[in-house]
Amino acid sequence: MNAERDQRAEEAVRAGQPEPSGPDELPARREPLGRKEPRDWAWRVLDSPIGPLLLAATREGLALVGFHADERTTRRTLSRLRQAFGREPLPEIPHLTTASDELARYFDGALQAFGVPLDWSLSSGFNERVLRALAAHVAYGTVVGYQDLADRVGEPGAARAVGAAMGSNPLPVVVPCHRVIASDGGIGGFGGGLETKRRLLALEGVLPQPLF
Repeated sequence: MNAERDQRAEEAVRAGQPEPSGPDELPARREPLGRKEPRDWAWRVLDSPIGPLLLAATREGLALVGFHADERTTRRTLSRLRQAFGREPLPEIPHLTTASDELARYFDGALQAFGVPLDWSLSSGFNERVLRALAAHVAYGTVVGYQDLADRVGEPGAARAVGAAMGSNPLPVVVPCHRVIASDGGIGGFGGGLETKRRLLALEGVLPQPLF
């Protein structure tokens, strides 16, 4: 049954379909109810070869990398961040500048490991655990399967839940969900779009660079 379930999960990932939750998956950890203390944060839009990226950081570290940061998407995301952090953004926070500089160097091919501190407050539970493992152990120029990543966090029956965790990633590129692929070598799904995933893998030498 586990093998059949994992095969279905991988087929859904290869098709680029969203990963539905189910009784086999671990629920995300729920934080205690109550009002959180407001937190300082700042944001900017960074132009990149894969389109504009919305970056947000707190005093703890980089908290968000958002794809397709056009005016409408940015406005909607900023509204959610105001609710999450409980106050209006500041003009600048040092971690935001660090993240921008490191991402620019990454896209230029001059940086292979990010050093900016990360703020994990926009993730939790199983999703956060998987994403932390991904960030810590799947290096530039390498890939890992959904099932392999489930095994690494000690949950071998949770390949589909790993796919859902990748879709929930608030820190793509820096936390490299583009390096997670299907076990048969298929590219799998990606929240930023499959073409973006291909371009990131090509940048890292996993796929050949496109001709045009």
